[in-house]
Amino acid sequence: MLFANAFVIIAAAVVIILAGLIFFYVFVSYFWLWIQSVTTGASIGILDLLGMRFRKVVPSVIVRSKIMAVQAGLDESTGITSKALEAHYLAGGNVSLVIRALIAANKAKTINLTFQEATAIDLAGRNVLEAVQTSVYPKVIDCPAKGSARPTLDAVAKNGIQLKVRARVTVRANLQRLIGGATEETIIARVGEGIVSAIGSAGGHDDVLENPDMISKAVLGRRLDAQTAFEIVSIDIADIDVGGNIGARLQADQAEADTRVARARAEGRRAMAAAAEQEQIAGIEESRAKLVEAEAEVPKAMAESFRSGKLSILDYYKLRNVQADTDMRSSIASVSTPKRTAPVPN
Repeated sequence: MLFANAFVIIAAAVVIILAGLIFFYVFVSYFWLWIQSVTTGASIGILDLLGMRFRKVVPSVIVRSKIMAVQAGLDESTGITSKALEAHYLAGGNVSLVIRALIAANKAKTINLTFQEATAIDLAGRNVLEAVQTSVYPKVIDCPAKGSARPTLDAVAKNGIQLKVRARVTVRANLQRLIGGATEETIIARVGEGIVSAIGSAGGHDDVLENPDMISKAVLGRRLDAQTAFEIVSIDIADIDVGGNIGARLQADQAEADTRVARARAEGRRAMAAAAEQEQIAGIEESRAKLVEAEAEVPKAMAESFRSGKLSILDYYKLRNVQADTDMRSSIASVSTPKRTAPVPN
């Protein structure tokens, strides 16, 4: 009986010692974090720190983030509680970056950013601190972007003169449209389209060179920042140069094309005329063949007339005399007729 009581006492002592060692380890591990929390008013107890360890949350991240928020004047009424910070940490968010963004927005006084919006932006993959900084200090975007294939935006005025433009777009982040809003590439594309359209609607390149701000006013009036994560503050024309005469070049190309069409049509007509001439020559040769064929029938007819007695020898010689006389008259007439000569120019 005495041995059993001694065993119980020893076991109890061992349990107390183990509990003390565990408490001492936990106290030592989280003592400094707990002291920081208590002294700064972060309101994170030692049991909360121990629970974070069981929930696989790094206590130092939560404590330091909460201390930053409290010291910056962001109390729990803004939704920044240790539980909310743990939830965001477990969701894969960057707790310290969110707190720094909220502090920057609070110090700016003009930016309305809640804890829920900041965590949503962070979980969406955006840099919420950079977004707040861009909202405070507007960002300048080159149009076209640096490193793009074309260094300038090329547009043609109504008089056919090409203008090469480079613009700078000053934007401010719109935190309410940051989630789901279009990025910088969309801003660059829309501004480029607006510049090309504004130059194309100008009467001449002189008007654009005299008043470059007409491009900015026309582009700003189209509200190109709709459904984007930015708000366009201003559009400034950084450089504008005169390119080639695209209108004259197009007219020259059109004239060349028209010339080629006319040449093709003339060649077609020439080919048709040559074909018609060949057809006429063939017709003449055919007529000559028929004439020769008809002349070949004359001796046959005369022989038949001799055999039938319709034509006598005397009649034949009379016919030959008449034919000879006709040939002689024709030759005399051709010799006696003077040839016409071209008039000698003065």
